[in-house]
This record gives sequence, C-alpha cells and structure tokens, in this order.
Amino acid sequence: MDLEDTLLMMPGPVSVAPRVLRAMSKPMINHRSAEFAGIYTDCREILSNIFKTDNDIFLLSGSGTAGMEAAVGSVVGKGDKVIAIENGKFGERFKDIAALYADVVPAVFEWGLPIDLELIKEKLEEGAKAITLVHNETSTGILNPAAEIGKLARKHDALFIMDGVTSIGGDDVRVDEWGVDIAVVGSQKCLAAPPGLSIVSVSEKAFEAMKEVTKRPYYNDLLAYKKSGDKPKPETPYTPAIPLFYALQEALHIIKEEGMDARIKRHRILSEAVRAAVAELNIEMFPQLNESSHYSNTISAMKAPAGIEGEDIKNDMRKQGVIIAGGQERLKNKIFRIGCMGNVTSRDVLSTIQQLEIVLNKRGYIDSLGAGIEAAIRVIDRA
Repeated sequence: MDLEDTLLMMPGPVSVAPRVLRAMSKPMINHRSAEFAGIYTDCREILSNIFKTDNDIFLLSGSGTAGMEAAVGSVVGKGDKVIAIENGKFGERFKDIAALYADVVPAVFEWGLPIDLELIKEKLEEGAKAITLVHNETSTGILNPAAEIGKLARKHDALFIMDGVTSIGGDDVRVDEWGVDIAVVGSQKCLAAPPGLSIVSVSEKAFEAMKEVTKRPYYNDLLAYKKSGDKPKPETPYTPAIPLFYALQEALHIIKEEGMDARIKRHRILSEAVRAAVAELNIEMFPQLNESSHYSNTISAMKAPAGIEGEDIKNDMRKQGVIIAGGQERLKNKIFRIGCMGNVTSRDVLSTIQQLEIVLNKRGYIDSLGAGIEAAIRVIDRA
C-alpha cells in the first residue's frame, strides 16, 4: 500500500498539508535566538484565538499526554484530592496520570455513557483541589459538558483541568468563558500538524497553585515554561523540536486563513455527514447521549454491525486504502471509528463512505451501494 495514496480518517495523526511538510525542511536555528522567539510568539498569538483565552500559552515538545501530565503534575501534590472524570479511555488515562501525583477521587461512568453532573456536584462538595475532564472523548465519540463542569468547579473553588486534545481547533472551545484553568491540545489532531507537540493554556489561579507544589515534573514543569516564556525573547526552558515548531506555525497560518468559525462549521458538517451516512446503512452510533452531552464533531464512533467485528471493518478499510480506527481495550471489535479532524474535506468523507459501503457489501451486510453516499451528500449540500 502506497502511503502517499492512503487516506487517514482516524482520530489522529491526521493528514498534513504539503506546505506544512515543506516547512519542516527549513534550516536549523538557535533556539535562544530572536528568530525562534518570533516563531514562538506568532504561534502563541494565533493559539490564543483558537483557545479563546487571554491566559498564558506554552508549547511543549511532547505529545498530548505530555501536556496532560504537565497540567496535573504542576498543580497538585501528595495529599491533594483530584476528581478524575472517566467515561472513556482518555478519561482513564487522565485518572492514571493524576494518581501519580495526588489522591484521586474517581468519577467513573461506563465508557460511552454521559457524565452524571449531580454525582460530580456531590464529589466536589466533599472538597477537591482539582477536577479533570476529557472534553472530546475520542475512544467513544462523545462530547462531554465542559461548560457545566467548569461552572461546578468555579462554584467549589477547584481547578478545572481539561483535555481538549481532540476538540481545540476543530470545535467551539471557550477556555476563558468556561473557566478552564489548564487546557491541553495535541498538534496532530484538529490543528493538522505533525505529532510531537502539545500546547497548554494556564490561568493565573493555576500558577498560584503551582507555587505550593514542591515536587513538580522536571521537564514538564509549567512554572519553568512561564519563566522562559516571559523573557523579552520568549523561549522554551529546554531544547524544543524546532522542525515541529516550523510545521505548527505553518499549520496555524492555514487555520488563520480559513478562520475558526469556518473551520468549526466544516468539522461539524462533515461529522454530521458521516452520521447521516451510517444511519442510512442501518449502523447505530455508539455513545448514548443526554441533555448535556453530544456526539463528537471530530470523531464518529459506531457499533459494529451484527455478525461483523469492528477490527474486520478496520482491516478491510485499510486494504481499500482508508485508515480508520477500531475500538480500544474493552471496546475492541465492538465499535469502529471514523475521524473528521484537521483539514479533512467533503471529498475525503465521501471517499470514506464509498469504501465503507463496498466493505459492508462484500461482507453481506448491505445489498446495494449508494444509500450512504447520498445521505452524506444531502448533509453537505444543505450546508
């Protein structure tokens, strides 16, 4: 299979624009130079608009998980209580990271089910220094109620730490309005840059909390990032992955050229098109929703049709040149997932649905081709 002809429709990494790839070939520069400071400053200014925040923003050389550990490890320590919300794989990861640094109070829900806000309220009333939430849980395709969690956190004076790894840059995220003290995004998701960078926004309240923590991470200490970022020539505390900064800057310029409102709308329409197509093919969406939860606008998770395993669909699609994702851990073979992140186009979505129909037809699940494509086209044309 020729990788250049492969269509990436998974929840990251996503396809990267040729101009972003070209940017990585530029010569190395001194990471303590005015040239690097200019790149860093430019990226932070554009990211402030994407995050919708006036908080400080830092770029870390490390994937989204590095950003998650920086967020938790910098603000809590032994004896602190952290409420960790879990209704999917990445909520579980946040819980496991928090347990390395503090005393975790788990708020665990079945993967794919909505969060019970009343239960969260009860746990917050018992006291906690921080609460963690995965906004867009890609393992299950559910969008969790960040604004509501932020409101509860403020009421109970808890730091709100949010994994926005797969929503920031592709959905409507309002860090300041929602009261998010630390928000994290990964470069290889909706920002459509190569993997290897995480971006973190930090509130003044979070900085004050960091001063009380005696054993913060070394490499991912956010106070160290603030000290370096506040210099007249902003820099990172340790040597950054310079080619990835080149790439991210170019990817952010692409976002700026499109405009965030248009970008969010595109993600939303294309995800709706996927959902319309699979509904027409009699495939059921996996996550269960309530009044405060929604389907993700960057990933669609579907139940594997009767008689077919999710891994079979994933593997068949790969043979057709389209890379989608299966289920993780307890959801393996039960679901399959199609991403709509980054610079994905309507042609990408229609090509994916076409190949999905071919796979389902060969497996004997559908008798004819075209119904899913037509449903997706109707959504796209309506926009």
